[in-house]
Amino acid sequence: MDELYYQAVDLLKKLIATPSVSHNEGNAAIVIENFLLEHGIKPSRRGNNVWAVDSGYDSAKPTILLNSHIDTVRPTDAWTRDPFSPDVDDEGRLYGLGSNDAGASVVSLLTAFLHMAEAERTYNLIFLASSEEEVSGRDGIESVIPHLPKVDVAIVGEPTGMRPAIAEKGLMVLDIEVDGKAGHAARDEGINAIYRALPVIETLRGFKFKNESSVLGPVKISVTQIEAGTQHNVVPALCRMVADVRTTDAYTNEETLRILRDAVPECRITPRSTRLNPSSIPKDHPIVRRLTMMGFEPFGSPTLSDQALMPWPSVKVGPGDSARSHSADEYILLDEIREAIAIYVRLLSNLHL
Repeated sequence: MDELYYQAVDLLKKLIATPSVSHNEGNAAIVIENFLLEHGIKPSRRGNNVWAVDSGYDSAKPTILLNSHIDTVRPTDAWTRDPFSPDVDDEGRLYGLGSNDAGASVVSLLTAFLHMAEAERTYNLIFLASSEEEVSGRDGIESVIPHLPKVDVAIVGEPTGMRPAIAEKGLMVLDIEVDGKAGHAARDEGINAIYRALPVIETLRGFKFKNESSVLGPVKISVTQIEAGTQHNVVPALCRMVADVRTTDAYTNEETLRILRDAVPECRITPRSTRLNPSSIPKDHPIVRRLTMMGFEPFGSPTLSDQALMPWPSVKVGPGDSARSHSADEYILLDEIREAIAIYVRLLSNLHL
């Protein structure tokens, strides 16, 4: 376990020192490739995504995917440290961009993969370091899925404090248009599109879906942008709005969209995408049961990950704290990495799907 820990920390330091903002993860992908090659494993690569299948792969066995992402957000001006200089303080905090989200998960899952690849198992293992997770890019995990062997379940590494997120909200961004009729404001002409938009906003604000997720709660709708009018004395003929919709496993994104269109037929609703679906895994799945028996309480996650693009069941569990993600002076505790590796290995040992 000590050897795995030191390998993981050294690898994470290399990743921090290798800028990998979304769409520009190529050098970080090379770091992962070289690490696998150094350990006698030949990786596959598509774009900036790198994966490896255990050498004893047997198509008759179920397959577990171990996944986390190597891309990061851009560092903000609020950083007081060099975001690309891995630095450990006296409290055992390793600072650096992507250390918490999700470099610690990447290296913990990867070293657990190396360990378990040598162990006797009743299932196959695949490790995947994906790209473009932070921007839900189409050249990320979505582009790799057709090239992977059949996957039965995934463990997704994200900072959850090693608590298993058994459900995750999806996302739809909706462009909404409400028509009016232009006219001169002084003569009370026309039909004001802004006024016609007000009941639409109120309906969306208070809308309640019939079904509610037992883990994620209600679908959340927030109107976040509004635009109308060309000048002060012209009644606006069109009002445009943007709504952020956080979907749950009670409905697919397509079902959610259809229900909302029926609720506000007086406007046009166009989704920018319906591909970022909510996800969930049964509480009685062997992986969830094992984590629960290990003392970790399942929960529902409001944040988005590559789970949204996975066509198979998945559980999100990884070292770190989601509150540190995307923040200045991001860090991971070294003890969190050590603990994560031990938990992943314990979880995967003697596991039967």
